Amino acid sequence: MKAIQLLDNQQIPKLTEVDIPNPIPGEGELLIRVHAAGVTPTELLWYPTFNTKDGHKRIHAIPSHEFSGVIAGLGNNVECFEIGDEVYGMNDWFAQGAAAEYCITTPSSIARKPDKLSHSEAATVPIGALTAWQGLFDRARLQSSERVLVHGGSGAVGAFVIQLAKLHGADVIATASTRNKEFVISLGADEVIDYEETAFETAVGKVEVLFDCVGGDTLARSWNMLSPNGRAVTIAANSEGANNERIKNAFFIVEPKRQQLSDIGVLIDGGSLRPFVGAKISFEEAPAAYAGNIKRSSGHGKIVLIPDAIKP
Repeated sequence: MKAIQLLDNQQIPKLTEVDIPNPIPGEGELLIRVHAAGVTPTELLWYPTFNTKDGHKRIHAIPSHEFSGVIAGLGNNVECFEIGDEVYGMNDWFAQGAAAEYCITTPSSIARKPDKLSHSEAATVPIGALTAWQGLFDRARLQSSERVLVHGGSGAVGAFVIQLAKLHGADVIATASTRNKEFVISLGADEVIDYEETAFETAVGKVEVLFDCVGGDTLARSWNMLSPNGRAVTIAANSEGANNERIKNAFFIVEPKRQQLSDIGVLIDGGSLRPFVGAKISFEEAPAAYAGNIKRSSGHGKIVLIPDAIKP
């Protein structure tokens, strides 16, 4: 199969297209014929991309851990799914990703693709929507009518945070750039702070939940905005491994969860949750996409990698 793979022994992560054997599903695993894979550029900075679970150096990593496709093979003792099922989901961060014509996953990491979505649209959902869901509900325990501040409201995660928080009855304030302000308003945010013009910490007041997708100085300026019972979550790459105890407690990494993917699919098919595709690219364009050099047609949304063998 064709795949996008990291070259080893490079000071700067470099991707190249390779031909490698098709993966074979093992016990309890499924083989997915990938129709689309979501691109997360920061993945090339993450620990699992370069290390195995037991801490050894990982080589020849294939990126992109969210996908939409069709089940092409089943390992032994796989239940609930059959060959030919259309599914979407994500696979283990330490496993080979979905920037390939085929990938391996497990039943607990996927759900049936929402009927309303194309494979390209579905591939933009798993990481962003699951991160928003787990941050808001599993970590922050969001309650209806609470005030939520979302940093990075126009991003792949922030867009789902705004929508899910509003569906849960929260009062949502989001920060965004001038060019993304209207988009964030369209997601349902009650208030949008243009961070290029306004210091958000002087304009918002206290909030019960802070959902940070930016990190750095933005997060540092936000701690005093939390109410006495306030909770903070951050997914910013620069927060991983931080020594600050507050940041360590707030940081989390999303996990694949089948039931949550199913619940998200119900919301999508019901029309109350929307994904956004920024651009569709070929394998040839993958290095540029992971380097952040692909222009999004609408200025927002996730970039999606389409295997060359899949016809539009």
